[in-house]
Amino acid sequence: MTAEHHTPASTATPPATPAFCDRCGEPAGAGAHDDCATARALEPPRYCPICRRRLVVQVVPTGWTARCAEHGISTSPR
Repeated sequence: MTAEHHTPASTATPPATPAFCDRCGEPAGAGAHDDCATARALEPPRYCPICRRRLVVQVVPTGWTARCAEHGISTSPR
């Protein structure tokens, strides 16, 4: 009997054109999301841009990590 290991992706690769805004969770094509883009300069994402699930976000002094249950982990740019 072997044990299964679930290893989440080390980084999530967002699609070329995200389906959803990663800050407000609304469809990316619905509006300009200028306020979201401004806020995202300082804040981590809150929603998965692929599936719109709420992300589990951890903020540390050196950056952040955001985990989607379906698409894995993304990290702040260094």
